Amino acid sequence: MSTYQRIVLASRPTAEVQADNFRLETADIPAITDGHLLVRNQFLSLDPYMRGRMSVNKSYAAPQALNETMIGGTVGVVLESKHPKFTAGDTVVGTLGWAEVAVSDGTMLRKVDTTHIPASAYLGAVGMPGMTAWYGLNQIMAPKAGETVVVSAASGAVGSVVGQLAKLKGCRVVGIAGGAEKCAYVVDELGFDACVDYKAGNLQADLAEATPDGIDAIYENVGGAIFDAALARTNAFGRVAVCGWIAGYNGEPTPLDNARFILTNRLSVRGFIVSEHPELWPQGLAELGGLVATGKLKFRESVADGLASAPDAFIGLLKGHNFGKQLVKLG
Repeated sequence: MSTYQRIVLASRPTAEVQADNFRLETADIPAITDGHLLVRNQFLSLDPYMRGRMSVNKSYAAPQALNETMIGGTVGVVLESKHPKFTAGDTVVGTLGWAEVAVSDGTMLRKVDTTHIPASAYLGAVGMPGMTAWYGLNQIMAPKAGETVVVSAASGAVGSVVGQLAKLKGCRVVGIAGGAEKCAYVVDELGFDACVDYKAGNLQADLAEATPDGIDAIYENVGGAIFDAALARTNAFGRVAVCGWIAGYNGEPTPLDNARFILTNRLSVRGFIVSEHPELWPQGLAELGGLVATGKLKFRESVADGLASAPDAFIGLLKGHNFGKQLVKLG
């Protein structure tokens, strides 16, 4: 193999992401120099944060550069190494982008053990999404046994982990998801106490029925009308971890009619970016890895085949078409 494929950002979307915002390219595999290694990526992670990076609007991170490999988490195998900490055959997790092959200097790259944990799980439940769930739940929501926790996008890579971790703490856990199939999975497979199908058209009434004692903590992935409905059910001194705002990622305004409850119920509302808390990753990943390895933490994956399928899979992710963690199998 002397060449590889990669996908670059060809243009910035003005509203919804389109396939022609991306471009598939073929490039020569570069020779590595001292201190570097060559990785053959096996799986690419697709995540909602990528939509924000495609824009030039001010955000917590620099925009994705045009005509450069799209950013993205990866897991793969080292093909060749001139780096003292890595050898050929190592399985490594990093952010090597939408590419079949990548060169790394080892920065932000870590070796992982696939004996008891599948390689793909290191991009989901035992990776950045899992850590995002773990941090928001433990560091911001801090739920106590018996409290009611609501999780939006409950069947997704992050929400599914939040709910299971909250159940392990003895909480009543209510998910919000789109469609009867996703809600059945959340309750029957993941063990949530209830799940509200926002597509059924009775969001406020169904959420009220599922939270008879109100809501003590919210894990928010969506924003918009879903967050608004949850705010109206909060109890005094509730906590809200704001992880995502997918309802507004294409630039549409997402007004909140119930924002007054932040004051009247004295809510603590905090947004966070999990990459800003590296000191907690070893603890969180160790806990998550142990739970996955022992079957106490379940996860589901949607896997698109081949790098060329990544743009359509990403567009589908932003519309909620995925079921669980969205991956692209590269080889």
